[in-house]
Amino acid sequence: MEGSPTAPAVLCRAVTKSYVSGPTKVMALRGVDLEVRLGELLMLVGPSGCGKTTLISVVAGILDHDEGECRVFQEDLRAMGRNTKTLFRGKNVGFVFQAFNLLPTLTALENVSIPLLLLGLKKAEAQSRAQEMLTRVGLADRLQSLPAQLSGGQAQRVAIARALVHRPRLIVCDEPTSALDAD
Repeated sequence: MEGSPTAPAVLCRAVTKSYVSGPTKVMALRGVDLEVRLGELLMLVGPSGCGKTTLISVVAGILDHDEGECRVFQEDLRAMGRNTKTLFRGKNVGFVFQAFNLLPTLTALENVSIPLLLLGLKKAEAQSRAQEMLTRVGLADRLQSLPAQLSGGQAQRVAIARALVHRPRLIVCDEPTSALDAD
């Protein structure tokens, strides 16, 4: 039933997630319900520390939740093994991290090529698609720049290009406009 127009792209029911910080257990998520349909745009807003990053990390398969159910394209993320989840995420999810997470020794072009190389594309094809995506985000002149040579806004656009280049079905962004210029 994958791809069913009636099935939600993301379905979370009673999701909880806690962290241990020293002797203290912190409940980051308590009984969260979330449903997102294919094609929908959803923005989570709330004060710092309320669990937004934790929730999107669970939805993207980066973190495991403690209790409840979280399905993405009808797949139970918690039931997947690590390798299966990594492959699923690589094919289906584009994630823009708040801190960008660009590899400092790789150029913008190489950073954006990574998801495609991991999916098995040849280097030339991966770099061609990465160049196209970087051009689309206005960085055609920064292909060979290292992250340290980019402004905050430029680095964020590289991270956005990397999240989009493999044409994921789900795009998850953590503070996606925090470093972008008004342009």
